Amino acid sequence: MRPQFILALDQGTTSSRAIVFDRRGRARGAAQQEFPQHFPQPGWVEHDPADLWETTRRVALAAVAEANLTGAGLAAIGLTNQRETTLLWDRATGRPLAPAIVWQDRRTADLCARLKRRGLEPLFRRKTGLVLDPYFSGTKLAWLLDRLPGARRRAARGELAFGTVDTWLLWQLTGGRVHATDVSNASRTLLLDLRTGAWDDELLKLLRIPRAVLPAIRASSEVYGEVTAIPALRGVPIGGIAGDQQAALFGQACFRPGLAKNTYGTGCFLLLHTGEKPVVSRHQLLTTIAWRLGPGGPLEYALEGSVFIGGAVVQWLRDGLGLIARSADVEALAARAPDNGGVFLVPAFTGLGAPHWDAAARGAIVGLTRGSTSAHVARAALESIAYQSADLLSAMEADAGLRLRELRVDGGATVNAGLMQFQSDLLRVPVIRPRTRETTALGAAYLAGLAVGFWKNRAEIAALWGADKTFRPRAPRAAMRKLQADWHRAVTRAKAWADR
Repeated sequence: MRPQFILALDQGTTSSRAIVFDRRGRARGAAQQEFPQHFPQPGWVEHDPADLWETTRRVALAAVAEANLTGAGLAAIGLTNQRETTLLWDRATGRPLAPAIVWQDRRTADLCARLKRRGLEPLFRRKTGLVLDPYFSGTKLAWLLDRLPGARRRAARGELAFGTVDTWLLWQLTGGRVHATDVSNASRTLLLDLRTGAWDDELLKLLRIPRAVLPAIRASSEVYGEVTAIPALRGVPIGGIAGDQQAALFGQACFRPGLAKNTYGTGCFLLLHTGEKPVVSRHQLLTTIAWRLGPGGPLEYALEGSVFIGGAVVQWLRDGLGLIARSADVEALAARAPDNGGVFLVPAFTGLGAPHWDAAARGAIVGLTRGSTSAHVARAALESIAYQSADLLSAMEADAGLRLRELRVDGGATVNAGLMQFQSDLLRVPVIRPRTRETTALGAAYLAGLAVGFWKNRAEIAALWGADKTFRPRAPRAAMRKLQADWHRAVTRAKAWADR
């Protein structure tokens, strides 16, 4: 019998998960495991590379077991990942040379500032579609090569391997046989020419990165190799790879220009499909590669805006302030307050992303009075997620020259009905939550399935998408405008704080 299922591996910032999907795009088995976050210095965020691999291996086996399957029942594996997180390891031993530097990490702010002072940001912007910010992988890799003794010489000799998390997991899954990444992840490194889809020699020279350390760049939907490192899954082809936000765009069936999605995870990521030509942003949004389907397929592009701290602000309420015992408790706490009581929380804990790109911004709570309560703070925290997303959408509409008619949403925070309703009230458009909320994993499954013929084409996949709930604007427009104006006042208080 033909295998009837696809396994998606979704390696995220705070947890790894695996989901088994059937031909209808329905989850038949799932598993998830959190892993530790490390903060060795202010502004630094690290992961243990062994945790990324071991949790992925465990959840893969657990999800397959929950679906009552063996490897023989899987047509392919799709892989999606937290982007920009940077790893460097020894090709011969497979041992990492340092902890993984997470996308949230700000340690390369000084390097980015030096490059800007040299007048190089327009060059990077034109070639990569990105801004010079510590967010991206290229400066993280340069930092590692600078700090680790002999690393740059060893990298030039081909002894070391760089990768984002997809590359690290692909290496592990294939027993070190495949060192590759897909175009969507490569487009997030500051090292790729957007228009050619290839590593750029001029950018490599500016960051002093040897080409020999880089992975091969492949399509987002093609067979990369077979699993060898997990005996129960040995021989299953790895057929798709995409960065988590591009995978979510694919999982939301945003296949044509003008369709957009917002993922509410640790951060928030709003992507708009723009077609086969990159759109240059005038509002500090990013131009990124969405995907390439098959080795000979065209590059497809998206505009992207990133909120660094989305759902992570709820984790901070739980772990940093102790206001809630579980993240799920935040909705009930926020509901105790009929409104925000004039309180605004700007969660610029690691700076501000688009459209501000202020690495020196820091978190702020403004508008506090003696009457302010934990409920007001919780409500302000939730509302900050929606405000930041609305700022992105406004900039995106201006860049693309269109008015969105709907926003498709996914990610863990979409279970919070109050947040989704507030988002619709702010945007003045329907916010649509799909039946399958784990669209990041679903997108990875779709990409892998296309590569092995499990699904025939995008039209077949689009027919599987459907809405679970649609949130429509209810609050008065004037009231929402006043709230947004006050939010922007609060943001100005948080900007450039670390520069003082």
